[in-house]
Amino acid sequence: MKIAIVKLSAMGDIIHAMVVLEYIKKNIPNIEIDWVVESAFAPILEDNPNITRILPVNLKALKRDKKKLFSQIKLIKEYSHKNYDCVIDAQGLIKSAITSSFLSKNTYGFSKHSIREKVASYLYKHKIDIPYNANTIDRNAKIISNALGFDISSEDILKKQPFLYYKEDASIKKYLTKDKKNIIFVVGSTWESRNYPQEKFVQIAHTLQANTLVVWGNEEEYQKAKYIETHTPYAKAMPKINLNTLKALISQSDLLIGNDTGPTHMAWGLNIPSITIFGPTPTSRVYITPINKVIKSNSIVNPYKLNKNDYSIRDINPNAIINLAKELL
Repeated sequence: MKIAIVKLSAMGDIIHAMVVLEYIKKNIPNIEIDWVVESAFAPILEDNPNITRILPVNLKALKRDKKKLFSQIKLIKEYSHKNYDCVIDAQGLIKSAITSSFLSKNTYGFSKHSIREKVASYLYKHKIDIPYNANTIDRNAKIISNALGFDISSEDILKKQPFLYYKEDASIKKYLTKDKKNIIFVVGSTWESRNYPQEKFVQIAHTLQANTLVVWGNEEEYQKAKYIETHTPYAKAMPKINLNTLKALISQSDLLIGNDTGPTHMAWGLNIPSITIFGPTPTSRVYITPINKVIKSNSIVNPYKLNKNDYSIRDINPNAIINLAKELL
């Protein structure tokens, strides 16, 4: 059997869908699994032994240059020559539904009541009902497993194996220490209202007195990392690193503390202890486990319409995070 999973972006969403791979292989050992993904996020999938082929696209480029539409269609049609038995759209967007329909006529996707971009459902041959406000990881597990004729339970997911793989990177050794616990801070995310204040990250690092490494992805996040570094002797801003090195670094850490964003969710995928800090987004995005915890502000979140102007994350007491970190360490 040969299938393609379409999950284009973003980093956290891809990670939350990847958990299904080991269960697909357990139920259908000889299956070939290809994964269609935005090229920028392809490194998240790399080196995973359960993926046969990673098929990168660059649909995001269409926002800047509409002329690239034809080259992307041509690329996707070339991928369709692999003759898939079925294609599963785990994204539920119009662009992912169109991509899926180019790859195969036998497509599975969310019903119109299960996604925001309801038009996408009309492009699927088979439609699966899953509440839009259900846990994000459970939604990914159900859309993919149901299409393939088996179930993945919450108990299965809680027993998952680490599913993010990487090439060994000796460069991270100079940043880690055996004398103290190694903590990773993830200080950025897509919206400013999802970011915990840098001053409070300083307080956490200064109180825990661990070897704290602050990772970043753009100039704004770098400035926050440098601020934290200059305001406590227990934190260091990491240099710019790629996704492979980030996976390797997190895998060697004792704890990750970060905003609701992709690099934070890497810790869950690697079975590393973590604390995810939530403000305007729902905690139903993640699984809470004995080692993966959440801290949520007091604001009420409507999963159907997120409020980007909800800055309640700033009100979370750093002592709550510090106490939880001490428990996990």
